[in-house]
Amino acid sequence: MGTTYVARPPDTIRALFTIDSNDTVLRSTVLMTRNQNKTIILLVSYMKSFGTSPSGNAFLIILSLAIGVAPNTLAAERLTAPDFEREIAPIIVRRCLECHQDRDPSGRLVLTTRSSMLKGGRGGPAIVSGDSEESYLISRITSGEMPPEIKGVQQHLPDNEITLLRRWIQAGAPWPEQRTLDLFEATTDVRGGRDWWSLQPVIEAEPPTMNRADLVENPIDAFVLAALEQADLEPAPLASKRNQIRRIYYDVIGLPPTYEQVNEFVSDEREDAWERVVDELLNSPQFGERWARHWLDLVRFAETSGYERDQVKTNAWRYRDWVVNALNDDMPYDRFVLEQLAGDELPDRSEQTVIATGFMRLGTWNDEPNDAQDYKYERLEDLVHVTSSAFLGLTVKCARCHDHKFDPILQEDYYRIAATFWPGPIEPRDANLLGGPTVSELGYENILGWTDLTGSPPPIHLLKQGKRDKPGEIVEAGSLSAVAALFKSFDPPPAEATSTTRRLQLARWIIDKKNPLTARVLVNRIWQHHFGAGLVRTPNNFGFRGDLPTHPGLLDWLASEIVRGGWRMKPIHKQLLMSRTYRQSVAHPRHDEYQLRNASNKLLWRSERRRLDAEALRDSMLLVTGELDESRGGPSFRSTVNSNALKGLSRKDAAWQASPMSQQRRRSLYMFSQRSLLLPFMTSFNFSDTISPCGRRDVTISPTQALALLNNSFSHDRSTALANRVIESAAANPAEKVRMTWRISLGRMPTSREEQLSLNHLDEQRERFKEGETDPQSEFLALASLCHVLLNSNEFIFVD
Repeated sequence: MGTTYVARPPDTIRALFTIDSNDTVLRSTVLMTRNQNKTIILLVSYMKSFGTSPSGNAFLIILSLAIGVAPNTLAAERLTAPDFEREIAPIIVRRCLECHQDRDPSGRLVLTTRSSMLKGGRGGPAIVSGDSEESYLISRITSGEMPPEIKGVQQHLPDNEITLLRRWIQAGAPWPEQRTLDLFEATTDVRGGRDWWSLQPVIEAEPPTMNRADLVENPIDAFVLAALEQADLEPAPLASKRNQIRRIYYDVIGLPPTYEQVNEFVSDEREDAWERVVDELLNSPQFGERWARHWLDLVRFAETSGYERDQVKTNAWRYRDWVVNALNDDMPYDRFVLEQLAGDELPDRSEQTVIATGFMRLGTWNDEPNDAQDYKYERLEDLVHVTSSAFLGLTVKCARCHDHKFDPILQEDYYRIAATFWPGPIEPRDANLLGGPTVSELGYENILGWTDLTGSPPPIHLLKQGKRDKPGEIVEAGSLSAVAALFKSFDPPPAEATSTTRRLQLARWIIDKKNPLTARVLVNRIWQHHFGAGLVRTPNNFGFRGDLPTHPGLLDWLASEIVRGGWRMKPIHKQLLMSRTYRQSVAHPRHDEYQLRNASNKLLWRSERRRLDAEALRDSMLLVTGELDESRGGPSFRSTVNSNALKGLSRKDAAWQASPMSQQRRRSLYMFSQRSLLLPFMTSFNFSDTISPCGRRDVTISPTQALALLNNSFSHDRSTALANRVIESAAANPAEKVRMTWRISLGRMPTSREEQLSLNHLDEQRERFKEGETDPQSEFLALASLCHVLLNSNEFIFVD
């Protein structure tokens, strides 16, 4: 290819020329600077006038004459090609490959190999080796045509990148043998590659050694304290024992402690007092009820189909109960995944494992889609999305129509996962089946479950642009190529199998101990619900557009711990709850200073004050009034709904029949979830979306919440019930009634000032409600008003 030199005249132009082994100029280019005012004739004209190609020295003389400078002012030095891997490949990968890959390249131009670049596309060869000015690639770049505009904004390459490309081409465009560029080979500033942090093996990190015994209860504290010290921050002091026990009760079982439970813990001086509380709550059957709700958010749980008719999915509640029991029994997470994705394909298949496959039936279902054949691909997208979001923390569904824009997920990857569900009841069938198998196909009655309908399904094609009328190549079921070390296609089923076993193989790939995502995603979810935010604050997105981990070493240590512990989750809960970090106060003596330095509290220098979620708020109101029905499992109840909320339904009152009032006092977990009619009181407090997987609910503070607590009939009924409970407690005089009201509702006695303000409120309200000289009802209404105030107080609604 020859050796290229650069000639540098002083302050005017630059010339590039290439000579062969005989010192003969093969080609040359004279490049004008921006300030050059005269036209320079390219050396090729001089070559023709001599009738031969000049030598390198002759070239310099001719160039000096052409531009009017003395020959001794010109200097020629060998042009060194830029380092391909370090300087050229990143430019092509970042700027070009999104449109110019092997599959469906724009302009038929593929830029993944040197040969394809030289071959070019519709516009001809992309480069002319050794001549950057004649290279089509440089022409398109310098004209501003490439890269193409994004939302009307031009994407000009920086001058330094254009210079690197010019030098590289002029030096002969050297390219390592057998080197093929890949859009996702490495992370750039615009997308994640296969080297993205969450796709790398979990590192069994050693906890830092800290010399602060008073601040380190377990390894979790060591990781947190090390990060705080690096930022020159100190953790908050411990929260009061009252706040500690209230916090852990809500986090673990979703209910407040009673006055007696608070006092028992506060007065317990034993060294293991806290551990006793932790163990008691983790072993409570209410633990499963609280933590099942978090999982149901993830799997878009509802008991109806959505759309206009919103048919009831009878027996969906059995899946809910399966989750509760699995969590209470501390079912290992690997088994938890296996049963939900492939409970029908397990060797020890049972009614319970098939109930677990209801996971795949919980999405919406349309009995009258515009196009039934198109709709089956919508259902596949739902299944791919919920599976990848819940178990892997990735947005695989974004690769349905094209390669993922930000993560190393190919369009083929989407269809590999989709192919695992393809043999199931995806095709249009009897509408009464609500998108599921028949009883004979499933093998059990009264179960909302999933199974393959055939062991030999038709092939699934990659759809270009996601359109059914543009089928591409056939895609085999398999895992994600993003996890390169574990990437594989799934095996065909054994001869004796009645299903494809694809879902079983997918589940086993997910729970492979070497899968870098599964354990990280799981422990992050557990951390999130104990601390208010995950170590990765985007729990359903561990990809490029998600947040980076605040404590990567801690995340990996926890992930290693859960795998080492046989995938059991309760030991991880206990590790978190036993840490000093969990027990620290929401208040910090240097709060204002630290807020300026770490406002997000990602370094965990204090605990977060949290508002009760919809279920905990409703259940707490029922508990303090003494009305909560703690019966577990079984069909869901339908709460009373204001008639105004029914006006948007096609069948109005006929669309909703409330359960008897005695059944409506169960925990909110057991409330019937109808997609077209979620209880307004619950949605006011950010009840989860039932259409898509919800990894983290919105937490808002809005006027509608205050209005709901003040005016909703449920709130007023609870205030009345609490007043009756206070009266039934044999409180004899107003002061005793006040103290009892505080004790029951807030789990503590009022201060002297709070007691006096409460007595004043009773007096004022009694006068307001009085209709005569002696009106016993006014006494009760005044007490109910005080109850209403306390149930609306920040102390009742927030946890410190």
